[in-house]
Amino acid sequence: MGKITFYEDKNFQGRSYECMSDCSDMTTYLSKCSSCRVESGCFMVYDRPNYMGNQFFLRRGEYSDYTTFGMSDSIRSCRLIPQHRGSYRMKIFERENFQGQSHELQDDCDNIQDRYRMSDCQSCNVQDGHWLMYEQPHYRGKMMYLRPGEYRSMRDVGHSGMRLSSVRRIMDSC
Repeated sequence: MGKITFYEDKNFQGRSYECMSDCSDMTTYLSKCSSCRVESGCFMVYDRPNYMGNQFFLRRGEYSDYTTFGMSDSIRSCRLIPQHRGSYRMKIFERENFQGQSHELQDDCDNIQDRYRMSDCQSCNVQDGHWLMYEQPHYRGKMMYLRPGEYRSMRDVGHSGMRLSSVRRIMDSC
């Protein structure tokens, strides 16, 4: 179970909205969202409705200003990340529609290009666990949350033109 409280203004000011699950459009509750407190659980927050746009992983803590973690605008949607106990498995593919070179991962990879000699990762199949993919090696840059399922094209989940270079398991007990 997770709990996050969103505030319209920076530094936990203005109207607030308490959330304990996914929320596809924050504007239903607040005109904007500029800060938040994660009381329990882990969440992904997005700067566009319907879990699109720039995303950022939040664990328990206080976030007094959304700009400190790279959001270009207000937080517009959020997704609760369920705790996962068990194995982690995902298969990454060099091209869209599960084409080209492929590799199965069961642990973190800080540099996909160096480890697997892949020029890019444009599709994947997450069999077990929850993962974060990053545009730069060593878990830096823009990130993307992947839960179990097939991702035939990273463009379909809002990452057009973004090169995915590292991946890590979400293992936080949140």
